[in-house]
Amino acid sequence: MSPLLHHHPPNNDGFTNIVSGFNWESSKKKGGWYNFLIKSIPEIAASGITHVWLPPPSHSASSEGYLPGRLYDLDASQYGTQDELKTLIKEFHSNGIQCVADIVINHRTAERQDSDGRWNIFEGGTPDDRLDWDHSCICIDDITKSGDTTTNSGGTGNPDTGADFNGAPDIDHLNTRVQRELSDWMNWLKTEIGFDGWRFDFARGYSPDITKLYMGNTRPDFAVGEIWNPLSYGSDGKPNYDQDGHRRELMEWVKAVGGSATAFDFTTKGILQAALVEGELWRLKDSNGGPPGMIGLMPENAVTFVDNHDTGSTQKRWPFPSDKVMQGYFYDHFFDWGLKEEISNLTMIRIRNGIKASSTVRILASDPDLYVAAIDDKIIAKIGTRYDVGNVVPTTFKIATSGNNYAVWEKQ
Repeated sequence: MSPLLHHHPPNNDGFTNIVSGFNWESSKKKGGWYNFLIKSIPEIAASGITHVWLPPPSHSASSEGYLPGRLYDLDASQYGTQDELKTLIKEFHSNGIQCVADIVINHRTAERQDSDGRWNIFEGGTPDDRLDWDHSCICIDDITKSGDTTTNSGGTGNPDTGADFNGAPDIDHLNTRVQRELSDWMNWLKTEIGFDGWRFDFARGYSPDITKLYMGNTRPDFAVGEIWNPLSYGSDGKPNYDQDGHRRELMEWVKAVGGSATAFDFTTKGILQAALVEGELWRLKDSNGGPPGMIGLMPENAVTFVDNHDTGSTQKRWPFPSDKVMQGYFYDHFFDWGLKEEISNLTMIRIRNGIKASSTVRILASDPDLYVAAIDDKIIAKIGTRYDVGNVVPTTFKIATSGNNYAVWEKQ
């Protein structure tokens, strides 16, 4: 089981808890990851998890799945076969858990070279010509890099509408055939395989208008976009206190997609991480007195998290400090770190008190060593090294759970 847990408020007014059902090493699991993960479903369901995010399901040039090629070929996945995946999803559904597919469509690896030796001939993985593309489906300004080598894939499509990926040809999402066939493939993942929603990988690689189109064509029960850009930093090397521009970029993406999708709240992850590492919990209150990340502007569309397979796991591109994970707003490392019981306790407190997307956060303290917030005036959460919270917590609240530098009270 992946050590990476996320919580997010969904598009409706309910409670949703989503766990990342893999990490960067999962594709190497002997016997197949799908067959391994299915054994953990009872524990996941008992812990209040409502959604599981599964890895990219298709054939890929990389074992992790993020350089997809034959999209319909699920038997070539390093995580397991198509039948094993369907069995896994069916078992999750039997336990009341929805499954989110990792949708990697910004770029794609070719099956073979054209007559000029350029890798731009794609195969879809079916006997017919679905997703069998050529250079016309690649952006005309695409550049692929491998080490010090830069190559032109020979794309003749429209200019890229987003950021360049470099690792594989960027697909022309303005091409109507691309739009139609990718939508058909995603709908096939729903109807044939059983997926309920999408996690859009590298969503800044194409225009939010494109994401809006795919959302409209496939109508998932849940969707989240990965818009990962760096925070703004000061001359001291620390993140600036004001990250309003960063979080507004996430909010504007959600609005442009049509408001039906959510976005990973990288702003909150970065600010929380800096606040705990530097002992500067005052960062957790913005200039208006509210939460400083996307959750302070559009909580119903913000997917808060501590780590994922990119930021943490074995890649460690931006890892959350390991000694502070239980202060991470309840979203942490579930099985491998032995924190399952603590996380389950926190989740059940939220469920018991009806904490959801529309819940009101009232910050009671934001000192360097102490952060305290009341949620709906039903629970109060504290993080930080200071043990004595003084009279910040009313006597009508009783301790519900506590651990390393965190505590939660419930109203009696």
